[in-house]
Amino acid sequence: MPALRDSGSRLLIKLCAAVTLTALLTGAPHVSRAQTKGPDNVADVAERVQGAVVNISTSQNVAPSQGVPMPQLPPGSPFEEFFDEFFKNKNDGDQKRSRKVSSLGSGFVIDASGIVVTNNHVIADADEIIVNFTDGTKLKAELIGRDEKVDLAVLRVRPKTPLKAVNFGDSDKTRVGEWVMAIGNPFGLGGSVTVGVVSARNRNIESSLYDDFIQTDAAINRGNSGGPLFNLQGEVIGINTAIFSQTGGSIGIGFSIPSNTVSPLIKQLIATGEIQRGWIGVSIQPVDDQIAESLSLPSTRGALIASVNDKGPAMKGGMLAGDVVIRFNGQEVREMRNLPRIVAGSEIGKTVDVVVIRKGKEQTLKIHVEKLVEPDKIPKRQTNAQPQQQPKQNAALARTLGLDVNALNDELRRRYKFSGNRKGLVITSVDPESNAAEQNIEAGLLLAEVSGEPVGTALELRNRVEVLKKAGKKSALLLIVNPDGEQRFVAVAIP
Repeated sequence: MPALRDSGSRLLIKLCAAVTLTALLTGAPHVSRAQTKGPDNVADVAERVQGAVVNISTSQNVAPSQGVPMPQLPPGSPFEEFFDEFFKNKNDGDQKRSRKVSSLGSGFVIDASGIVVTNNHVIADADEIIVNFTDGTKLKAELIGRDEKVDLAVLRVRPKTPLKAVNFGDSDKTRVGEWVMAIGNPFGLGGSVTVGVVSARNRNIESSLYDDFIQTDAAINRGNSGGPLFNLQGEVIGINTAIFSQTGGSIGIGFSIPSNTVSPLIKQLIATGEIQRGWIGVSIQPVDDQIAESLSLPSTRGALIASVNDKGPAMKGGMLAGDVVIRFNGQEVREMRNLPRIVAGSEIGKTVDVVVIRKGKEQTLKIHVEKLVEPDKIPKRQTNAQPQQQPKQNAALARTLGLDVNALNDELRRRYKFSGNRKGLVITSVDPESNAAEQNIEAGLLLAEVSGEPVGTALELRNRVEVLKKAGKKSALLLIVNPDGEQRFVAVAIP
């Protein structure tokens, strides 16, 4: 054994010498052990804040089960009578009593008087909520309020003495690569500390209109939901809420709701028990490369206004379908998903400046923010079936951009259920090999405009496309309307 150990030692020395020599020859920096280890103050931070992190257990009474089906046995089987009696007795007993289902999650105290924050999904449908503290204390909690859209819940407990509490930090100052620490209740094991870095910011995982997650590789597992994500100053910069995993365990991709998103919501819930969001009355869509090119935009930034509610604040403020919002109340709208979050967080009743790009030029509009009174709705892709009978049309003008169209008349209004004030061309069929088909344009939709100009005949459509082609445009921006009145812009390549 000593010979093997000595050989290994000599080999290690040779390798280290080779690395050092390589560094000297190539100019590569030498990395010391101190440079590769993690931060020194993790234990100090954990000791300071761990008392404010709690475990949350919930219970829910569910209706009696419907019974267990009896296995199918051959007629006359010697086990038939036994199983019949066994399952009859079992199911009779199950149906007489309800069952209590329990779940575990995490949370943290933000006010010494007893205010606790967690995820909504941790306490959803619970009949009883118990907050468990690190010293063994258990307190029953009441729900102050919740926000299902952001997955947030605020609870209140009644402690006999002040609780250990933590403060929120500024999540906007969090940088990618910064060390962070997650504390929670993974798999029901109790307070556990994991450390990692911020992997990314502004992540969209399509859980709601307001996604803006911090991504971290600090291990987050089942039971960590609702727990805090700390920076190394001991400030909460996020609420751990989701993981990306095919196994249910951590693979180093976890998501936290930023503190700057939840802080104003928590204040609202404590003050009123509900969330009030701003509303301006528009539907929006992203600006992709084709749309940017067709609108002569310098980049793909902003949110494209697909339609404007005729009774909403945006309409009163002069906003039009086809406008691209690039700034709202002083905040940059880098991409479509920024706008709902910015509008929702705006002060209700306030008139704000909204900068849009219209026909290649910036304009500033004054929009009065109102309260959202209807639930948010993400537009669903339409699946209108292709009509069985195609109207007769001029074959010479029929197909432009891969579309067969007909002028909207009374017969077509009735057939496709378009309202009487709609104008445009009914799409009667789509070339399956065309770019229009790739963009999910289907028969039964209405083509209202081409690059900002209304079209009412197949000839107008063709002429408009020819003008764009001669101007060097690579795509035509089509305003598409479905029978329910929902609008969207689609950039279709000009062949």
